[in-house]
Amino acid sequence: MGRGRQKAKHTKVARELKYFSPDTNYSALERELATNSSSKSDEDAWAEYAEKYTPAEDDEQ
Repeated sequence: MGRGRQKAKHTKVARELKYFSPDTNYSALERELATNSSSKSDEDAWAEYAEKYTPAEDDEQ
């Protein structure tokens, strides 16, 4: 019997989320992206792990 009230509540929440537009702090976003770009890239880190943990291949078979 309470399905109508529950559905109405979910619809209200969904509508609020759909039309919610938060203020974006572009200067903070720019600072965050600038600090991450100067750090070591993920590809370099994975390459180090690959070199460290990949077993050596034998030339003799």
